[in-house]
Amino acid sequence: MLVSGNEIRQFARALMEKMNITSGEEMEKDGGSAEDDKEKKAEYIVVFSRSATRLIVNEAELIMALAQEFQMRVVTVSLEEQSFPGVIQVISGASMLVSMHGAQLITSLFLPRGAAVVELFPFAVNPEQYTPYKTLATLPGMDLHYISWRNTKEENTITHPDRPWEQGGIAHLETEERERILASKDVPRHLCCRNPEWLYRIYQDTLVDIPSFVEVLKEGMKTKPSMKKLKSTSTVHPGRVREAQCQTLVQTPNEAKLTVSWQIPWNLKYL
Repeated sequence: MLVSGNEIRQFARALMEKMNITSGEEMEKDGGSAEDDKEKKAEYIVVFSRSATRLIVNEAELIMALAQEFQMRVVTVSLEEQSFPGVIQVISGASMLVSMHGAQLITSLFLPRGAAVVELFPFAVNPEQYTPYKTLATLPGMDLHYISWRNTKEENTITHPDRPWEQGGIAHLETEERERILASKDVPRHLCCRNPEWLYRIYQDTLVDIPSFVEVLKEGMKTKPSMKKLKSTSTVHPGRVREAQCQTLVQTPNEAKLTVSWQIPWNLKYL
């Protein structure tokens, strides 16, 4: 079964209707006053804040850098301190979502078309090996722009070797294995999700290097397509036809009949 961003967006709209949330895109369809238009154009950036693990140590500095670079208001959301509908309401109108790698990035499916997803990776975690949110953002029909930043400075990371194993602790491991993990500069490929080296690194706290972060953002935003281009290239992507069959019938030595039949794509009735 092939799923495009169109199905994902329909799913997101259905969830928002259940939560009584009206997105910015729906407001545009419904029309509104000049004052409403002004409000819609007041773009802002959302930063996911965490209070327990995978912290952005210099979150306030990061927020200030974003505000200065893009001349936008920056707000924070937290699944630990706010309701899920409240978080989605904010994200559904954002121009950019910034977050450490983690499950909270699934909320990017509620972003409006044309928004940017900026995923931050801790030290020794290669963005090319962990791509679920990049895959989501770049699905045809999602119309999101994806950028990743990686901490390459070991001195800018805070590890927690004495935490429980499920939060990245490695105290329970043999000495040799602990020393190997501590010396490693890049988590090798592994099966999800109980690998101790992966857990140790992904649960680090990160001091974001602001100059490199801003540089990555500036370079990444250069390739962001315009909204006009997005609207013109946002096409319908039906799934594959189902139960395709070919039948031949030889009626005479000089005559044959070919019959082709199929079931329509499962998602065609929704497009």
